[in-house]
Amino acid sequence: MINRKINIFNYLKSSKPQVHSSLLHSKKKMVTIVGSYNVTPNQPTPKDPLWLSNSDLIGFQGYVPTLYVYKAKPNYSNNIIERLRNSLSKLLVYYYPVAGRLSLTKSGRMEVDCNAKGVTLIEAETTNTFADYGDFTTPSESTDELVPKIDSTQPIEETPILVVQLTRFRGGDEGLAVGFGMFHSLTDATGIIHFMNRWAKLARGEELNPNEIPFLDRTILQLFSSSSQHVDQPEWKPITQAQGVEQKQRSCSLLKLTSSQVERLKKKTNDESPKELGVRPYSRFEAIAAHIWRCASKARAEYSNSNHPTIVRFSVNIRNRLLTPPIPESYFGNALARTTTPKCYEGDIISNPLSFAAQKLREAVNPITGEYIKSQLSVGLGQEQLDHIRAFFMRQEHGMKTPYIAGEHNNVILLTSLMTMPVYEADFGWGKPMQFGLPRGSLDDRVGILPSPDGDGVVVNVFFQEAILQRFKKLFYEDVYISSL
Repeated sequence: MINRKINIFNYLKSSKPQVHSSLLHSKKKMVTIVGSYNVTPNQPTPKDPLWLSNSDLIGFQGYVPTLYVYKAKPNYSNNIIERLRNSLSKLLVYYYPVAGRLSLTKSGRMEVDCNAKGVTLIEAETTNTFADYGDFTTPSESTDELVPKIDSTQPIEETPILVVQLTRFRGGDEGLAVGFGMFHSLTDATGIIHFMNRWAKLARGEELNPNEIPFLDRTILQLFSSSSQHVDQPEWKPITQAQGVEQKQRSCSLLKLTSSQVERLKKKTNDESPKELGVRPYSRFEAIAAHIWRCASKARAEYSNSNHPTIVRFSVNIRNRLLTPPIPESYFGNALARTTTPKCYEGDIISNPLSFAAQKLREAVNPITGEYIKSQLSVGLGQEQLDHIRAFFMRQEHGMKTPYIAGEHNNVILLTSLMTMPVYEADFGWGKPMQFGLPRGSLDDRVGILPSPDGDGVVVNVFFQEAILQRFKKLFYEDVYISSL
C-alpha cells in the first residue's frame, strides 16, 4: 500500500557541511520522495505484547539514524523496491516486534504492542550525483537527507518503529543509499547490524540459518534481575542538555587510522606501560580509545585553558559473556553493561603516558563480572526515568535527553565501538556497502570507532563542538605521527 502523505518527513540540518563544493552551505532540499510503502509480515505473527527490559529502557529514547552507501550499479530492471519490500516482509516474520508499535503500560514502562501494523519503506531520488557527496566521510545536511526523519507530531503509538529510505542518485547508474532509523529501545547496535545483514541475505534470495533467527524473549534478562549481591556501579544521573550556543556549534568528522597507525598506537601504549608479570598487553580498542581521549583533553585544554574533570562512558556487549545461562549472540535487544572510567582530570590524561588513559579504560571494564551484570540488571527504573518515558509518550520530550550519564563531570565522552562488527556484510545483491555510519551530529560529545570499509584499520566518527573538533583533528594525526618516531 502506497502512502502519499510524504510531507511528514522533516530533514534536520547540521553546520558547515564538508562535501563537494556544489553542496556547501546548500539550503535547498535535494531529495524527492517517490513513494512510501507500509510493509507488514508476510505471515501471521504472535500478538502478545513484548516486555522491554531495564537495559532497553534506561538508555536513549529515540531513533538511531544509520546510513549505508553503495557504489555498485544495481540492475533497476529487476525492480529493487519490490525485492526490498518482499524480503523485508519475510524478515519481519522473524523480527515481528519491529512491525509493532510502542505502548505505555499502567506502571509507566514501555512495551511493544505486536500488532503487525508494519514498518515504512520510502523510495526517494536526489538531484545530486554520487560524486557530489565526495567520499561521504563528512556527514552534512546533504547526507542527512539520505536518512528518513520521523514525524514528531504523530502519537508514539501510531509511529512505525522502523523507517527505511532507499535513495537513488541522479543518473541512476552510480549507486544508491539505504538510510534507516530504528527505535533504540528495541535493540542495540549489534541487533541493528544483524537485522540489516539478514535482510540483505533474504534480498539476495538466500535463506537464514538457524543461528541467524533472532532470539526475542527479553525475559531471559529477568533471570538475573533478582541478584542478592550488590556490586558498586558507576553513578548514572539524568542530565538535561545545557541550552545555548554550544549545541548549535557541534559538528562531525570521520578520521581514518590505517592498520599500521593502529599498531603504532598500540605499541606506544604498551612500550610506555610498566611491565608486570601476567598482565596482558593493551588491546587495539584500549590504545585507540586512549588516543581519542588524550587528543580531546588536549583540544579542550587549548580551547578553555583550564583543567576540567573528564571521563569516558561506554557500554560492553554482554551476549555470551559471564552469565549462566548465557545471553545468545542472536539476542535482539539491548544487551549492554554500561560503565565509565574513574574520575580524573584533563591534565592527568595529557601529562601522563598514553598507557595512563588506557589503564583508566581497563579499570572501567575490569569490574564487569557476572555479578556486576546481574546487579546492573536488577536495578529498577527510577521515578525520574519513568517520568521521562511518560513525557516522551506525551510528546513533551523527543528523545533528545540522554538519561543516566555521569552528569557531575564537566567533560564526558560517550564512546561506541563497532570495530569488530560485520557492518559491511549488508549486500542486497549489488555488492557490499562502500560506507557505513551515522549521518548527522549529536548534542553530546560522541565518538564511534568503526571498521574501515577497505579493511585497513578503523574509522573514527567524531561529534564535538566545532572549535574543539578543529583542534582535535590537528592533534589526532600529530600524535599518531609522533608515536611512530
